[in-house]
Amino acid sequence: MPNLVKEILSEIGIIELYPPQEEAIKANVLEGKNLLLSVPTAAGKTLIAMICAIKHVLERKGKVLYLLPLKALANEKYEEFKILEKIGIKVIISTGDFDNIEPYLINYDIIIATNEKADSIIRHKPSWINRISLIIADEIHLLGDGSRGPTLETLLTSLRLLNPESQIIGLSATIRNANEIAEWLKAVLVTSNWRPVPLKEGVFFKNNIIFKDGSILKINETSNDPIISLTIDSIRSGGQVLIFTGSRASAVSLAKRLSEPIRKLLKRDEERKLLELSSEILKIGERNRISEILSKLVSYGVAFHHAGLTYEHRRIIENAFRSSLIKCICATPTLAAGVNLPARRVIIHDYRRYEPGIGNVNISIMEEKQMAGRAGRPKYDKEGEAILLARSENERDFLFEEYILAEPERIWSRLGNSSSLRSHILAVIATGLAHYEEELIDFFSRTLFAFQYGLHSFKKRILEVLKMLIKENLVEERKEKLIATKFGKRVSELYIDPLSAIIIRDNLRKFNSNTTAIEYLILICKTPDMLGLPIRKKDLPILTKFIQNNFIPFEIPYEDTPEYISFLEKIKVALMLNDWIEEVHEDKIIEKFDVGPGDIYSFVENAKWLIYSSYELAKLFNYNEVINPLMKLYIRVENGVKEELIPLVTLKGIGRVRARALYSAGFKTIEDLKIASPSSLMKIPHIGPETVKLIKEQVSKL
Repeated sequence: MPNLVKEILSEIGIIELYPPQEEAIKANVLEGKNLLLSVPTAAGKTLIAMICAIKHVLERKGKVLYLLPLKALANEKYEEFKILEKIGIKVIISTGDFDNIEPYLINYDIIIATNEKADSIIRHKPSWINRISLIIADEIHLLGDGSRGPTLETLLTSLRLLNPESQIIGLSATIRNANEIAEWLKAVLVTSNWRPVPLKEGVFFKNNIIFKDGSILKINETSNDPIISLTIDSIRSGGQVLIFTGSRASAVSLAKRLSEPIRKLLKRDEERKLLELSSEILKIGERNRISEILSKLVSYGVAFHHAGLTYEHRRIIENAFRSSLIKCICATPTLAAGVNLPARRVIIHDYRRYEPGIGNVNISIMEEKQMAGRAGRPKYDKEGEAILLARSENERDFLFEEYILAEPERIWSRLGNSSSLRSHILAVIATGLAHYEEELIDFFSRTLFAFQYGLHSFKKRILEVLKMLIKENLVEERKEKLIATKFGKRVSELYIDPLSAIIIRDNLRKFNSNTTAIEYLILICKTPDMLGLPIRKKDLPILTKFIQNNFIPFEIPYEDTPEYISFLEKIKVALMLNDWIEEVHEDKIIEKFDVGPGDIYSFVENAKWLIYSSYELAKLFNYNEVINPLMKLYIRVENGVKEELIPLVTLKGIGRVRARALYSAGFKTIEDLKIASPSSLMKIPHIGPETVKLIKEQVSKL
């Protein structure tokens, strides 16, 4: 390794390699060999990726594409890789707009992207794609995930076809059939159970933790509540605790249960810092019941963590846990698959989880191992402990047999029966990776699905989807040659399901200048790209009344059918989005629809994408009457405002709350703001001197 590289590694605290890292180097990964590194959490996977990336950029003048499944993981990886800028390597993160080619990416050496963003970039065929010499696929075991796996699988297949000479490094948790995945990737397999902090897995029963190695640890805490006993025992000895629960409600109630016992263990300095953190939480976004509960619990040294929280709140909690200020986090399993957040003791409170339409099911061994893998903080702990809870001897034996002593499941491709197959087949044709039916079949013969199951059953499904794409004018056949139509090409670039595009196309042609905002919202919510919201008993009368009293631009399914429930779930989302653009307070939306602020943000982002796609398709088909209403609706959904506030929210620093305050004070237009005196603006709630300065700078240029 060049001395420059050694200096960088030394700066981030790397003096010698871990055993799995040494094995990877011996497997000739630095000479360009494909590698699948299947090792536990914190065993040093990222370092191998980083060393190889440096080598590709500095020695081969290549470009590196680093793939991750989640935005949070991409952000974390970007922070780690930014240090390479000190040796002249340009690093960038790309996770946003699917319809943005981002031409400036050509100037960067390492591009860190989510799988979906990288897939969307390929669909736009940028010139720099053929310069990629190294592809790093992190969390590659997610090939077996029903929602994210198919995209990663087709993305890797596409990249291998486009850049056959590029090196591939797959980074994975420990999986049973790692050799099969390595064979598909034509990669050398390096697998190990080595961890920098040894992991002890066990089951807690009758005040004792019985570990896998046969040792027993008696917990001397006197509480009748096993969760309190295990948590306080760890914190007393300088540890931190991660508790995984099966639901958001359980995460919040457990954090409340633990708040008082944990508060009693805090030092005075910690209490002061936690109070500051608590008030910081309330300053972010609109104040609501969830941020208030979180703020109070954080002041006690405990927090809950789930996807219903905003990204900013999750980030604050994670950073405070890393700095040992927060002692315990009660989280849903999304945290186990997300950012790196180790704790001395991990408690898996629920090994059963409710699945809509199925009921309570046992979590997979893979998921349990992902949670357990968070135990043990490098540099702080001699060992990590991962504990399941048993309420009887039978349950204790069951947990040992089914989880502690068990191996993770095999990874199986989920591409064959995936609804996303429509999108991937269209993309392969639109990007020119296949011009004929035989080439299309050849592309999918290279996927993991074909590798594991063979092509025979898959071929029929591919041809059925192709027939549908031709029938709906997304693809046309000219002398047996497959060509994406203008419609098909645009749909592929917009990164929406072809079925969504068909629904949007067929309904926009019926819309006109009298179409209401709620009708547009129902349209985008009807598409397969928008998930529904679970229906509670108390939702049914409200939803039924809405359907009876309003024009629904679609055929309504028969009641008491699964399709009707699914329809209601989509209507519920449309109503939530409608409340959002009617400026209903966030807290009321949270209560009415049983969502978190993070959910609102997630649905808003999805709605923006689908409204933008509708706008682009309206332009393509010359549906002129709906183009302007769609653009207005996009701005309203983006900002959560009524139509009258659109001019104000176009100003930087003016969101829904400040825009409404300005409007209510009589400043309704840009012209009003131009002639307003700074002193009159300063009198308005939520408008401080910095905001006034920002407003005046902007309106003077308009």
